[in-house]
Amino acid sequence: MHLFLTGANGWIGSAIADGLIEAGHSVTGLVRSRDKAEALARKGIQPLVGGLADHDVLRAGASASDGIIHTAFGLDLSKIAELAEEERRAIETFGEVFRGSSRPVIVTGGVLLMPRGEVFDESARPPVDPAFPRASEQTAFTLAERGIHASVVRNPRSVHGQGERHGFVPMLAAVARRTGVSAYVEDGSNLWPAVHRLDAARVYRLALERGARGEAFHAIAEEGVPFRQIAEAIGRQVGVPARSLSPGEAEDHFGGLAVWVAGHGPASSARTRKALGWEPREIGLVADIERRTYSD
Repeated sequence: MHLFLTGANGWIGSAIADGLIEAGHSVTGLVRSRDKAEALARKGIQPLVGGLADHDVLRAGASASDGIIHTAFGLDLSKIAELAEEERRAIETFGEVFRGSSRPVIVTGGVLLMPRGEVFDESARPPVDPAFPRASEQTAFTLAERGIHASVVRNPRSVHGQGERHGFVPMLAAVARRTGVSAYVEDGSNLWPAVHRLDAARVYRLALERGARGEAFHAIAEEGVPFRQIAEAIGRQVGVPARSLSPGEAEDHFGGLAVWVAGHGPASSARTRKALGWEPREIGLVADIERRTYSD
């Protein structure tokens, strides 16, 4: 297939692009600048310069494709409402182009914070959170109800790998360096699901090749890693001690990250593994962090 990939030079998108090409597909990748376009072209990817607000560009990329994988999203979360609305309109644009066809659209979602004793699985259909109003998967499911072959891949909080720059692990490492402490909240038993970026990329490819409609797939390799283990691994990597903080201390220590650091969000991928025949192959989160080359 010839596929249209948004966020083609991103942390997950670049791994997806490589995997698609290795599997024999061809790719047009959406990027925001000509410099990034040149880098894509060197990898054998056809670049298309534009952003999610450029609907004519999105229509052109979608119209020439046999399927879409959408991973792009802005990084300035102080503008989350604007970014979320921009993304919603972009996904709606994909639906307009694919109306009346069986061409698949795969949209990126995420897993949520969960009460203790609960595990987030593929059957969940959460509403939009007013505090974080990204509505990618809700928009995709609405398209599916209209007959579009739209599905969702949900990523965990940590999509890790060598060279990670913008995810939670680098942010937590930066806090540890600045404060001299790699902290966790209370006993640190709250669980973070995780996946290596290469394993996540295979979920996207397999979900697209399945061509199903209205399904959610979980790119979850580890259902829940105790956060204390993550903090201790970061401390060893940075060279600072790990220490427990009270919830109040954590708010001062982590700032806006505190809710995620203390959050409990185990997630299952049992249905995804059965439906796609997917099994993770790559190294786990804690072992990955502890490799000396993690931040190289």
